[in-house]
Amino acid sequence: QVQLVESGGGSVPPGGSLRLSCTASESISSYAINWYRRPPGDIRRWLSSILTNGATEYNPSLKGRFTISRDNAKNTVYLQMNSLEPEDTAVYYCSSGSELWGRGTQVTVSS
Repeated sequence: QVQLVESGGGSVPPGGSLRLSCTASESISSYAINWYRRPPGDIRRWLSSILTNGATEYNPSLKGRFTISRDNAKNTVYLQMNSLEPEDTAVYYCSSGSELWGRGTQVTVSS
């Protein structure tokens, strides 16, 4: 079974940027991949998806600050996050479908 591993999280000041990676244990060319996040004390919320044809979808609340992309040759999907705000502090997860999830990577935005 395919496994997903997130990386690239960390601590940045407001206004900073991070690029998260979601790397699969095997080819993901036939999978749509999603990014979610769970802020402290809140529920997990959908952020973005990239389909097998490269089409992208975003939660409107992101206001164009995040960009999802995929590199099938590297079995990896990225989430570029710019203009980060303290409210972006969360554990970020990638997934495919309803049952395949990574363990998450922590992003902290703080001065």
